[in-house]
Amino acid sequence: MSQTHAQKIIHVASDHAGFEHKVEIVKWLQELGHQVVDHGAKVMDKEDDFPDFISLAAMAVSEKPDSSCGIIFGGSGQGEAMVANRFAGVRATVYYGGNLQIISLSREHNDANILSIGARFVSIEETKDSIATWLAASMLTDQKYQRRNQKIEHITRRIRTQ
Repeated sequence: MSQTHAQKIIHVASDHAGFEHKVEIVKWLQELGHQVVDHGAKVMDKEDDFPDFISLAAMAVSEKPDSSCGIIFGGSGQGEAMVANRFAGVRATVYYGGNLQIISLSREHNDANILSIGARFVSIEETKDSIATWLAASMLTDQKYQRRNQKIEHITRRIRTQ
C-alpha cells in the first residue's frame, strides 16, 4: 500500500463559508501532531473569494504530491474542488455528509490527495470523522486502480500540451 496522508504535510484553505470549520480543524490536526500549512483565509470576510485561497493549497499539493495532501473548505465543497482539480497531479474529492466509505474509496481507488469539505452540510464532528477516515486510507495497489489513475494523469498531460 502507498503512504497514508497521515504522514504528509497537510495544506488547508477555506473561504468565508468554511472559515469556522477550517479554524477548528487546523487546531485539531495540530493537536494530533500533524504538520499543517494554512493558506487562508486568515480572517472572516464574507466578501472573500474561494479561488484566492484554494488555489494556494492546491498549488502546494501539486508541487509536492508525494509529501503533501490538502483539506479545503467551502459552502458546498464543489467549487473548491473545481479550482483544486485545475492543478496538475491534484485529485480532489468532495464530501458533504453521508456514508464515510465514500471517503475511503476516494483514496483507495482514486488516490485523492485533496479532500474538499462542504461546511454548510457537515458538523465539525462529522468533518473530523471524515478527515480521520481519509487520512488513514491509502491507495490500493491493485493493477486496475493504478491503471485508471495513470490514464487520468495521461489525460492531464495531454490537455496541458494543447
